[in-house]
Amino acid sequence: MKRFLILFILSIFYQNYSYSQVDFKEYLEGATVNDIVSDGASLWFSTYSHGIFQYLPGEDKWKNYSTKAGNLDNDLFYCIAASKDFVWAGTSDGLFIFDRKRNQWRKRKFAVGGEFGNWIRSLKYDPAQNILWIGRFRNITRLNVARQRFDDFDLTLNNDPKTNTFKVIKLEGSKYVWFGTEAGAYRYEKSKSLNDKSSLQFFSNKSAGFKGAGEFVSITDMLFDANSIWFGTDEFVSKENPDFNLGGVYKFNRRATWEKIDQMNGLAGNGIYALEKSGNYIWAGIYTFNKKEKKEYGRGLALIERNNNKVIKINPDDIRLASNSILALYFDGNSIWIGTDNGLWRVEIMNPMAKWAGKKSSVKK
Repeated sequence: MKRFLILFILSIFYQNYSYSQVDFKEYLEGATVNDIVSDGASLWFSTYSHGIFQYLPGEDKWKNYSTKAGNLDNDLFYCIAASKDFVWAGTSDGLFIFDRKRNQWRKRKFAVGGEFGNWIRSLKYDPAQNILWIGRFRNITRLNVARQRFDDFDLTLNNDPKTNTFKVIKLEGSKYVWFGTEAGAYRYEKSKSLNDKSSLQFFSNKSAGFKGAGEFVSITDMLFDANSIWFGTDEFVSKENPDFNLGGVYKFNRRATWEKIDQMNGLAGNGIYALEKSGNYIWAGIYTFNKKEKKEYGRGLALIERNNNKVIKINPDDIRLASNSILALYFDGNSIWIGTDNGLWRVEIMNPMAKWAGKKSSVKK
């Protein structure tokens, strides 16, 4: 894996910018890293095997919360969010809350939504409003952190339960919150009440979105740039349902035009685990779904150039990976953190182009 990442990153950046440098480090060997977030001072990692980790960059120190460490009674976490006062982590059996001032964990379960209502699949903290958004298998929950008040919302649309099953939550600037479901994505206007139907706009393949592809569009991740919204989607197909979830990366120009990037464009698979942005590139964790075995197989990393949708290819026969399942990606401004089902890697890209926000560059190729 180390050799793959170094060669891969070098091949991309050295071919364009001769002064690029790459530094590589490996952490959390054997851990299944599902989510990565920052609280502004440190990074937090949720794993489905080794509990929760905090990394303090200034001190280059790690802290683990787990059954092995004796400070947490669960090791299986799907997602994580953090503020300066709290850390929240999602499990299949409720929400774990860490009060950082008291150095104490507690667990919160939800009565509404039944058993599956306690499967927490996505979390997003909005520091501007001091709100935590909680995406559950059933219902979305809003936590007013200051008041410690939880409000549940059933967003089922047209009697389709998949429109109320949440997989990812993202903030777009100061105006919108996006909720990705197993049937499309909601855009919520924060200035309005969530009970107000005009506050929500739903994007799906049933309403001219996502190029009308497949029976359903299950959203796994979202990214925003000045001109476009990028959606990662699930692949889930079988001989009985060959068009159920076709997968791929979708690029929406915020008006009416949708573009699709998948195996036809050079991706190694149609399933998307995670997306991240650095400079002029979209990073994607790729998988493919085997129809016969009905199982996911990781297909490593891909890079997509934001301006022209060009996929930067790697030949999987040239380099064998220790893990092809890239489950989480996070860019901290200098490094790409890569969470897999077998550990965590940090690739530091010391290149001014890595921070390019889409403006015309003065750097000559």
